[in-house]
Amino acid sequence: MKKILYSMILGIALVSCKNDQKNEPVVEDANTKEYQKIAEANGFKEFDDVEKIGFTFNVKVGDSVRSKRHWVWNRKAGKISLTENDSVSSYVKKDSLGDSEKSIDSKFINDSYWLLFPFQMEWSNAKISDPKEATAPISGDQMKMLTVSFPSEGGYTPGDSYDIYYDDDLMIQEWVYKSADGGREMATTWEDYKNYDGIKIARSHKNKEGNFELFFTDIEVTKNKSE
Repeated sequence: MKKILYSMILGIALVSCKNDQKNEPVVEDANTKEYQKIAEANGFKEFDDVEKIGFTFNVKVGDSVRSKRHWVWNRKAGKISLTENDSVSSYVKKDSLGDSEKSIDSKFINDSYWLLFPFQMEWSNAKISDPKEATAPISGDQMKMLTVSFPSEGGYTPGDSYDIYYDDDLMIQEWVYKSADGGREMATTWEDYKNYDGIKIARSHKNKEGNFELFFTDIEVTKNKSE
């Protein structure tokens, strides 16, 4: 997030793989908010059974891969491990982190938000608008849109917001990142969805010009073993 592309990449406040499955309809409740329906459509309830998740976060600008980070998140132990540039580091998620741990944590928050943003809407303290009809910025299609705004204080990038464009199946198709100071804005797609044992993940995000792609590889989801 050094220039506009990297600002967007780091701009979020911060094994078993099944074949693609059809989206299961979300059972609606009168009290269920739209963002909760999106989370559930992406497998939010299934995530309760996830013990460990691994993934590689990649950023490609033009023909050059600028970032490549592999993560293993052991949810049961609260341990997060990072492999980057042949170096391995880890920390245990807790309320108080040292400076070196914060450096790793800020990367993990960013990368995992891209991976699991539908769930982050449930987990975070963001303010989320009611949905409305809007024109998606890249495809030009009419979709439903809601805005996710993070608090102006706290987190690694306070005050940033995202316009989320999603289809009738409650799958995010595009989003627009907006920095808190209004100086940076960028839209990317959400595509190449795959179902990982009930967890639906968009593996590719591209800008309109096609010279930027943020994508995930090596995704592994391990669920708790049945007693």
